[in-house]
Amino acid sequence: MKVVLAGAGAFGKKHLDGMKNIDGVECVSVVGRDLEPTQAVAKQYGIPHACTDLAEALAEPGVDAAILCTPTQMHAAQAIQCMDAGKHVQVEIPLADSLTDAEAVVAKQRETGLVAMCGHTRRFNPSHQWIHNKIEAGELNIQQLDVQTYFFRRKNMNAAGEPRSWTDHLLWHHAAHTVDLFAYQAGEKIVQVNGIEGPHHPELGIAMDMSIQMKTGSGKICTLSLSFNNDGPLGTFFRYICDNGTYVARYDDLVDGYENAIDVSSVDVSMNGIELQDREFFAAITEGREPNSSVAQVLDCYRVLHDVEQQFGG
Repeated sequence: MKVVLAGAGAFGKKHLDGMKNIDGVECVSVVGRDLEPTQAVAKQYGIPHACTDLAEALAEPGVDAAILCTPTQMHAAQAIQCMDAGKHVQVEIPLADSLTDAEAVVAKQRETGLVAMCGHTRRFNPSHQWIHNKIEAGELNIQQLDVQTYFFRRKNMNAAGEPRSWTDHLLWHHAAHTVDLFAYQAGEKIVQVNGIEGPHHPELGIAMDMSIQMKTGSGKICTLSLSFNNDGPLGTFFRYICDNGTYVARYDDLVDGYENAIDVSSVDVSMNGIELQDREFFAAITEGREPNSSVAQVLDCYRVLHDVEQQFGG
């Protein structure tokens, strides 16, 4: 299977690292904003083609699919561009930064029948998979999910600390992870959501602090705190308060409520959530089926984010 990767930044490299471990998959072109650093990434990973135009990459011989790790504002249009070119597409989270654009991507997928998936990685992290398996087996039932998403980011920087050409967003990017995960783990729709935001940064133009509460139909609740002002341990920490135990997930790792480590190494074929996400994308293409985290499955998440934005006066 021949794949194009668009977006050769910190997260694009995570996908390239993951793909190295997947048999039968070859990245044949990498797309970036500036040619010279994009060529450097191509050389580093042994990719034969580099360019600055997604259309050029999609036109390379035999391309089957594309993975988009480009700026949020480009996701929806590029996902549609890939499907219009007849290519399966995985777009990194978020699918879009508006409900209208997210709905347009889903409509295009239904029109083309191609595999279109969004990188809601928390569905694939072994820590969250372990919890999901317990819920599916009837051994756990969530009472409350308490989540902290904390960064120290007062300039446009990426995960590698490099300057970024676009502005990240607590609501449309970072909250999307938890909104989708909560509904996925609860197995229910979110029926109530309340959001408040702090002051907007004078230069970035976005809220640097945010709080979101959610509730499902049966009464499961989620409390989400987000900040770009946190000067401390960075990342997202999920506390599952269940009827039969408390668990804390930190990306691919899991502990119980007393910080005792839980072995999740046998949950899946890898401990790398990004690799597992990519494996699902390629398997869905090969097997001709809808992937976990398809654009249709995650659309409700963007409806909830839209509702929160409306509360903010957006």
